[in-house]
Amino acid sequence: GTPVALELYPHQAQVSQAVERMLADRGRAAVILPTGTGKSYIAFHLIEQRPEAAFLWLAPSEYIFRTQTESLRRTNPELSLENVTFCTYASLIYRTPEELVALPCDYIILDEFHRCGSEHWGAAVQLLLDSHPRSKLLGLSATHIRYLDHQRNMAEELLDNCIAAEMTLGEAIVRGILPAPKYVTTVYQYQKSLSRYEERVASQRNRRSRERSERYLQALRRTLEQAEGLDTVFAKHMTDRHGRYIVFCAGVEHMREMLAHVGDWFHAVDPEPHCYQVYAENAEASGAYNAFRQDESDHLKLLFCVNMLNEGVHVEDISGVILFRPTVSPIIYKQQIGRALTAGGNNTPLILDVVNNVEELYSIDSIGQEMLDAAFRLRSEGQEGLIVREKFRVIDQVKDCRRLFEQLEGSLHIEWEEYYQAAVQYREEHGDLLIPQRYVTDDGKCLGRWLATQRRIHNSGGSTLTGEQALRLEALGIVWDDLRQFTWESCFAKAEAYYQAHGNLQVPQDYVTEDGCRLGQWLSNLRTRYRELRDEDKTGATLEQIQRLESIGMEWNTHDTRWDMYFAAAEHYYREHGDLLVPRGYQTEDGLKLGVWISNQRSKRKHLLRGRLTDEQIHRLSRIGMVWDSTQDEQWMRYYSAAKTYFEQNGNLQVSKRYETNDGLKLGVWVVNQRATRRKNEGTSRAMSDQRVRMLSSIGMQW
Repeated sequence: GTPVALELYPHQAQVSQAVERMLADRGRAAVILPTGTGKSYIAFHLIEQRPEAAFLWLAPSEYIFRTQTESLRRTNPELSLENVTFCTYASLIYRTPEELVALPCDYIILDEFHRCGSEHWGAAVQLLLDSHPRSKLLGLSATHIRYLDHQRNMAEELLDNCIAAEMTLGEAIVRGILPAPKYVTTVYQYQKSLSRYEERVASQRNRRSRERSERYLQALRRTLEQAEGLDTVFAKHMTDRHGRYIVFCAGVEHMREMLAHVGDWFHAVDPEPHCYQVYAENAEASGAYNAFRQDESDHLKLLFCVNMLNEGVHVEDISGVILFRPTVSPIIYKQQIGRALTAGGNNTPLILDVVNNVEELYSIDSIGQEMLDAAFRLRSEGQEGLIVREKFRVIDQVKDCRRLFEQLEGSLHIEWEEYYQAAVQYREEHGDLLIPQRYVTDDGKCLGRWLATQRRIHNSGGSTLTGEQALRLEALGIVWDDLRQFTWESCFAKAEAYYQAHGNLQVPQDYVTEDGCRLGQWLSNLRTRYRELRDEDKTGATLEQIQRLESIGMEWNTHDTRWDMYFAAAEHYYREHGDLLVPRGYQTEDGLKLGVWISNQRSKRKHLLRGRLTDEQIHRLSRIGMVWDSTQDEQWMRYYSAAKTYFEQNGNLQVSKRYETNDGLKLGVWVVNQRATRRKNEGTSRAMSDQRVRMLSSIGMQW
């Protein structure tokens, strides 16, 4: 019979049309849609429409591609993928340049294309793209920004910022593309903290303070007793008793600890739940995953995960997710809750936030803001009919406990007045209240911790610090901001002064400023923490701090001469060619990818990643003819470079209108367009610049 055409949801069909237009116009397209919206089907539809074309599909893992094709087979078993060659990004490293050139690819699909920025295989991916300049590129990702890699924009680096479609998770929920979840927070973390506070209250020596703390502690006990335990929360909200739920854990040991509680926590949902485990180091991971997916029993199905299913893999028929993993990055947080959200799902997926990720950098509140922004934009564009919902249900058990813990913390210290007098004495002796948190007075008062508590209560609007008390502390010179941030600012100011005096931040490690700041040690510690872990969760300084340091010449690796090595190659190229119009695929004789490097310098300056380019570096590049223009101007320069080559080879610019270069540039059409552009726009704001006129005239342009 006639093969059944791939059926797309309306949003997928709209995106597919945009992709078709952009590929035809620009030869590349990025699709940036949230997890669960079916990005892979955009690529499958393109393959279906081009049965005669050769496709090369790249992804972080074969596992991701296999699950995507299995999903396709369930809905469209007849769609042929015989014209598709699959490779992992990592496998490109082990292919020779000749093997890369031999790969059949009229179209290249970059799945999870933000991963192409990896230092492990990024160069190999770029070499592949340079080897196939005529191939059309389609990039798929839920996020094109590498947040903790200097916010590199991979849509800009790989796809010339040709974004065919972009949508936030919040907008997808507003438009009804993804279902609105039911989001439940629990007091599990606070219950674990209670015993520690009981010990602290019992150890208080001041009777009045201890009695006051005990009152808060009793109120907290009552609140926690009345709050539902995890077994009750699970029983109440996991209404799909035979459903599939993914449980995200922090590590293998943490997973084992969570598995030990299954009987206690889930017995009211199902006395005999079926539990499965997957983690990156487990060779049998995919077997457990497949068993979980294929389990059709009348039992609760729980898939405990470590470092799996964050990305690219979408599990069908998920009833919800349970977040046991504490600190997570914005990307991982969205990927994990995205496992519960599937385009076309009619259910209300459940998200059980056990560790209160609601307070993280990117949280459920952030998704709520995305929803507000999307609804406002759709209304302003006259597309109110696309708005399906503007909010979803958040069940917050945590609010009252948070308030009581704050009050208890505030009362855990002996008389406020006694501590205040100790602060007065410290101020008289040291001239400030910049007290280390571990500082203890001679008579045993934890003054540093007490002041930290006053800051926290003041900044959260807590009722245990009166206005009068706040004013008295301000009179002593208390800094209400986070003391670590204040200390950082103080050290940064000294680093800035050093830079202005010396022109660099090559500060000796034992260098101490006149007022006693160990500036050398501080900068050394920052470099160590920066190198320690540049991916998720553990960067020592915030991205803003990193950029501010780099703006005054901070080099994270003081022994790295890589930039100077590339600059020397650029200088040599300039001496030979008279310009820096380096083709992107150009490599020096000793293998330096100078074309890519030149392009990256433009990108770094354009996006204000100033630490990667100091003022001196910008000046040095400008001196040898660097063109700092936008992507459109870079395209013009690409054609100009081809025109210059033609002139050098032929002695003129009498190019046939049908003439194309070996790498597919329609140079003849471009030359004709330059004449027309100058003639048509002369005397207007869009007139061709004098510089371009001079450049073209110098290579034989007949106007």
